[in-house]
Amino acid sequence: MLDYNKEAVDYDALRGGEPRAEAAAEAVLGLVPEGTRRLLDLACGTGIVTRRFAAGRHGMRVTGIDLTHAMASRAAERLPGSVVIADGRRLPFRDGEFDAVTSVWLLHLLGGAEDVRTVVAECARVLRPGGVYVTTVDKAAAHNVGSDIDAVLAPRPRTPAMDTAATVEKYADEHGLRTNGHARFPGRGQGRSPRRTVADLRRGWFVTLPPGDPRADGFAVRLAALPDQDRARPDPEFTLRAFRKG
Repeated sequence: MLDYNKEAVDYDALRGGEPRAEAAAEAVLGLVPEGTRRLLDLACGTGIVTRRFAAGRHGMRVTGIDLTHAMASRAAERLPGSVVIADGRRLPFRDGEFDAVTSVWLLHLLGGAEDVRTVVAECARVLRPGGVYVTTVDKAAAHNVGSDIDAVLAPRPRTPAMDTAATVEKYADEHGLRTNGHARFPGRGQGRSPRRTVADLRRGWFVTLPPGDPRADGFAVRLAALPDQDRARPDPEFTLRAFRKG
């Protein structure tokens, strides 16, 4: 697992920056009903997407929440007075406090199935009846774009995906959230080159191949042998699901 306190400084630059944030925010807002007055962005990170939620809807009050101090501090610079440090499994808000809740690139990071179920339950709890929850699903699958890099990495060990659409829909249904739409958006600027993938491998991006693992060295050698070391392969394409409460 990456240390997001350390990642905070370079997080935006390493993940597509403003172009990716623009694509994400536009897709999410397309699933958030007009007339939404209070929106909670769970795991807001540096606030680069959250800020666009606030700017994209006149009169909508946006609150960001993140567990990592360094990430939340950067978000607070973008959204002064609107960012809270807290755990998504125990949201510090009243029942029914928000018209919409979003969680972009969160569920795949959680520690297990029960954590995912708990976060979805908390999102449902703080939503008012008729409110909408929007989240990314199938995060890991989005990065497999059929490239030569994917072919090299195909044999690597993997952890079971906890954010599959079917799993999230099941947990949502358990808490009175009914499917209400879907969308896709490109991870602009996130197409990997072989050299960048090796760098990600060295810094622990792939959780089943931690730095120092001898298997990581073997994958690095094969990646370094690919042509066009600095040419980015296609961008990933992320998937959103929306759910309405009640």
